[in-house]
Amino acid sequence: MAGAEKKVPVLKARNLGIRFGGLKAVDSFNMEIGESELVGLIGPNGAGKTTVFNLITGVYKPTEGSFYLNGRCMNGKKTHQIVEAGIARTFQNIRLFQKMSVIDNVKAAMGAKLSYGLVHAVFRTPAYWKQEAALTARAKELLEIVHLSGKEECEAGNLPYGQQRRLEIARALATDMKLLLLDEPAAGMNPTETEELLEIINYIRNEFRIPVLLIEHDMSLVMKICERIQVLDFGTTICSGTPEEIANDQKVIEAYLGKEEVEEDA
Repeated sequence: MAGAEKKVPVLKARNLGIRFGGLKAVDSFNMEIGESELVGLIGPNGAGKTTVFNLITGVYKPTEGSFYLNGRCMNGKKTHQIVEAGIARTFQNIRLFQKMSVIDNVKAAMGAKLSYGLVHAVFRTPAYWKQEAALTARAKELLEIVHLSGKEECEAGNLPYGQQRRLEIARALATDMKLLLLDEPAAGMNPTETEELLEIINYIRNEFRIPVLLIEHDMSLVMKICERIQVLDFGTTICSGTPEEIANDQKVIEAYLGKEEVEEDA
């Protein structure tokens, strides 16, 4: 009797890499992420973590290797094509429309779902109002998930820092993505905000069964939330495993703390 057929991973990266001139920023990066998995990507500053995100989202074009979303090769796709295919991300530096309302920031990410034309928009036809009502209702649902109900009409730039971070996540959810990339979502947050963020990420993964790839320097958050962790150093994977395995791996300890020099006996 044949064994169960293996599911195609949501994300598959094979020997992915990029050079900037003579510098190899990422070298032979391999990763698979399945449905609803929560995976951490960590490493010291300059290890290549955000470069990996930029490769997977089309900001950079890989000079070697390939990556796939649900079995579909994404090499050569533009960023907007990759978003439409189902990969969404947040950034280290917040990139909201600061002068727009909170709800309009979320609705702006739903533009690809609109099917009415210019005439409907200009003359405010029933088709226009029907779709606008549906988008508004969906945006409110997403804002509730990230605990921003009641903030819909606030100007995004006037929100406290932690709430702006959560608004970025709501905007990513609005794209109906198949894979969510979070680039240091807890940066600048206090412990209470970080704990709330942890609950939101777990809810998203469990409710929508969306896999999450997380870059984060808050190691307590990474160890609490991630099922698997992959460690980069100088653009190369040095370790991959469970949180417990990572915490006790000598190469990881040396990458973060430096290698202790052993003095020779006189």
